[in-house]
Amino acid sequence: MSAQALPAPALRPFLPADVPELAGIFRESIAELTGEDYSEAQQEAWMMLADDEQAFGAMLAGMLTIVATIGGMPVGFAALKGADHIDMIYVHPEFARRGVGSALCDALEKLAGARAAKRLTTDASDTARPFFERRGYLAQHRNTVMRGEEWLGSTRMEKALPAAGEGPAS
Repeated sequence: MSAQALPAPALRPFLPADVPELAGIFRESIAELTGEDYSEAQQEAWMMLADDEQAFGAMLAGMLTIVATIGGMPVGFAALKGADHIDMIYVHPEFARRGVGSALCDALEKLAGARAAKRLTTDASDTARPFFERRGYLAQHRNTVMRGEEWLGSTRMEKALPAAGEGPAS
């Protein structure tokens, strides 16, 4: 990809036909972007979540999942669990740090606000924590979750959302 400016991503709802491509984005994002924070064994255990694509698709369908596209091609996705928890934001490594994650997070913050959420939480990976900190999320506590035979660390983060009519949640 050249150094040309990337067009703003279009956002659309998740479709069942997206599952194979989103599973690929999930795996590639973990493999290529989290190596400074997680061991290879931890990355492999984390990526196993998408090994069963039917279960992965059912998980995405059970949340409010949106897909970011550029030129009609999926380049990232994000999921809101319930009214107030960002469960996933994953961006293909070729499009990382180019506004796709921000567009997805902006949309989830707006959707959470429309669902009358007063705050938004996420369990941010060590890799994603700086992204959320820049957006005004505050660390609450550390978490660990077992994936396969590996423990993965994350940080519960929280951001207060403006009341309806108070302006953007940024």
